[in-house]
Amino acid sequence: MTAAARVEWADEMRLGLRGVIRRVWAPRGVKVIQPQELRYQWTYLALAVDGDLGTLRWRWQVNMKAAAVAETVLGWHAERPSALVWDGAASHRAKAVQALALPLVVQPPAAPELNPAERVFAEVRRAVEGRVYATLADKQTAVEAFLTPLAADPQRVQRLAGWDWTLQQTHRCFSPILF
Repeated sequence: MTAAARVEWADEMRLGLRGVIRRVWAPRGVKVIQPQELRYQWTYLALAVDGDLGTLRWRWQVNMKAAAVAETVLGWHAERPSALVWDGAASHRAKAVQALALPLVVQPPAAPELNPAERVFAEVRRAVEGRVYATLADKQTAVEAFLTPLAADPQRVQRLAGWDWTLQQTHRCFSPILF
């Protein structure tokens, strides 16, 4: 890797119709009632973020199986990231994904605080959860409506996911010329 290496932090989020009840402000003594959809139908949002450049990209996956993840990584590989950093899910370590010859840096399991993509997911959840959607496509449209302007604003992405320690470690690990 060189100083021009483009490292992206990636992960997946399950997005479904069975919503999550969100905390909301209400006057003391007022019971808040939130409608909730009870159907089990979902898809996966695969997201990669570069906090250094402020870039954000995403793809929709039907499941988390190796073939779907490999297709996503292949699509991202065509856009030329130098490496992907993500957790050690089984589909991330699958032979189909490893065969794509894109450097994949595996993080410890169950450590969302190490991945800036999780910060973007928190903002997506804040924007779309707590509402009932008629179809999964409607909820995907709401997510797209949130992500599109976010991706068009690199400074906002940098503020959201450009953590100092990730930038320092990325440069230290992949760009020995800088240190």
